Amino acid sequence: METFVAPGSIVRRIWGTSDTVLFIFAGAAAEFALNKAVDWLYFTGRLPADPLGRLFSTVDYARRIVFADRAGAEKAIDTIAAIHGAVEASRGQRIPDWAYRDVLYLLIAYSIRAFELLERPLTLAECTEITDVFCRVGRRLGIPDLPTTFAAWQADRARHLAHNLALSGCSIDLYKQYKKHLGGPRYALLRGVQGLVCPPTVRRQLGLGRGAWLRPAVGFYGATKQLALSQWLKNRLLPTEYAARIRALDEVPAAYTKAARPAANGLARCPHAHYAHHAARR
Repeated sequence: METFVAPGSIVRRIWGTSDTVLFIFAGAAAEFALNKAVDWLYFTGRLPADPLGRLFSTVDYARRIVFADRAGAEKAIDTIAAIHGAVEASRGQRIPDWAYRDVLYLLIAYSIRAFELLERPLTLAECTEITDVFCRVGRRLGIPDLPTTFAAWQADRARHLAHNLALSGCSIDLYKQYKKHLGGPRYALLRGVQGLVCPPTVRRQLGLGRGAWLRPAVGFYGATKQLALSQWLKNRLLPTEYAARIRALDEVPAAYTKAARPAANGLARCPHAHYAHHAARR
């Protein structure tokens, strides 16, 4: 069976472990908030209404692509493209190409950063493989001007960080929603993790600090994560209603090894899904 991502790929290892996925999740939540195109996610109203659910949806799509066979992964990518196309048609304008690239770039960046923080330094070959996988996703989506090497991605990522992020009213509101949905202690933990994984420009604009107070705990958890007590403590730090979805991140669902579900099922999980579904019926 041909796969979109090789079975032994470092990408599958990264996206097949709840610890690394949650750290990617935290970094993405910060950068999503600062992106100058975040108003596109506010357009449907679903992101501020359920920010955790929407971010889990993004993770679910990424894992669907990473673990499915080639046909299933390509159907998932095509579903994402169709949904975004419907939202663009409804709003009467296109999502900027740079905004699409930003999302791909942050997935590459936080995949690398999370794994290196929790596990070990990655080799150049592994970083190149991560870049290649997500850029292949981007090309399937029709995103132009994607880099073809890890070095080219690094240069373009630096340009995006310098020019495409800004604190806005949407940023401030989204963080209010994070706090509302997480509660004070978990919100503080989220900001601490973001301080660990986010680049300086993101930390500075969001006032995150460097997350130094969490480093000893992360080190301790890394050394003891195989113990039941450590897993219990990790689960206690996360919202109860997402416990099952978090546990599922440590497994590769059998459904991912088959072709992706029809677009209607994919719509139910996409951040733009509800609006796009109704817009398509007009």
